[in-house]
Amino acid sequence: MNVILLKDVEKLGLRGEVVNVARGYARNFLLPRNLAEAATEGRVKEVKRIDAQKAMHEARSTEQANEIAETLGKLVLRFDVKSGPTGSLFGSVTTTDIADEIWRIRKIRVDRRKIGVDNIKRIGRYTVPIELFEGISAEVKLMVVPEGGELPPEEELAAMEAAEAAEAAAAAAATAPAGGVDESEWEIVEDGVVLDEAAVVEVEENAAGEIDDVVVIEETVEESDAAEAAVEPADETTEPESAA
Repeated sequence: MNVILLKDVEKLGLRGEVVNVARGYARNFLLPRNLAEAATEGRVKEVKRIDAQKAMHEARSTEQANEIAETLGKLVLRFDVKSGPTGSLFGSVTTTDIADEIWRIRKIRVDRRKIGVDNIKRIGRYTVPIELFEGISAEVKLMVVPEGGELPPEEELAAMEAAEAAEAAAAAAATAPAGGVDESEWEIVEDGVVLDEAAVVEVEENAAGEIDDVVVIEETVEESDAAEAAVEPADETTEPESAA
């Protein structure tokens, strides 16, 4: 089933692209969440028309690319986003968001796939490279700001990120099983026989020496008892034979 993406969908595509997906995936996930719409003939034509109009405003020569790079270099894009107390976003700022904001402010079209940043998931200040033309790039400054507030200093941002990392480490430790497994207490079983430490070392050394036929000899409890019984001395207090 063909759908038009209304938002960027990770591992699927960017907003405005026509993609083919399983019908159940579209009906049960993409469409109910307003991530996509059905790719009717009319809507596909409309999307292509809008894209073609924007394409007229992208760099088509070295001279145009240099002019655009100069313009973009003066921009500071601001994104006011919802975030948590440690600076993590409830969502992310995507390359599509960046391209849309450049278009909104300066009516300059940039290729979203040539914006050199992954999805931004923390508040902060960013410098993002954008390839405009062969051999020509621009750098755009971004401010990802908590909604209703302002960006704290860099030192505070670093402290917030460190606090989040500490919380994640503590949560991971809390879910880990109590105590550890002492490898010295492991039992190695070979053909139903529990091998002692010396036998295990012998097997490992032989394996390292690439010996094809390794035989580990280990007495079982029953074999050990039988061997002891075989060498047990005779009772010296036997009664003397009676005289005939």
